[in-house]
Amino acid sequence: MTNKHNTVIYTGVTADLQKRVYEHKEGLVEGFTKKYNVKKLVYYEVAETIETAIAREKQIKAGSRKKKIDLIKSINPAFKDLYPEL
Repeated sequence: MTNKHNTVIYTGVTADLQKRVYEHKEGLVEGFTKKYNVKKLVYYEVAETIETAIAREKQIKAGSRKKKIDLIKSINPAFKDLYPEL
């Protein structure tokens, strides 16, 4: 997820993506996303298990900002909000 100007990148894991993004968009989640106004879903992956999802989250978080941006651009070059498509 990112903010309006795509200057902040947030990576997380959830079992219910639609619900979790809604919580971020509405400011219902205290912490990083609320502080930095992170409300736009620009990339997501689906995993078979929670263990696989957590491992992938750690892999993405360990990467550089450039790698994260390249990953987003690989499927969403315009950084459009994907939430309405869920």
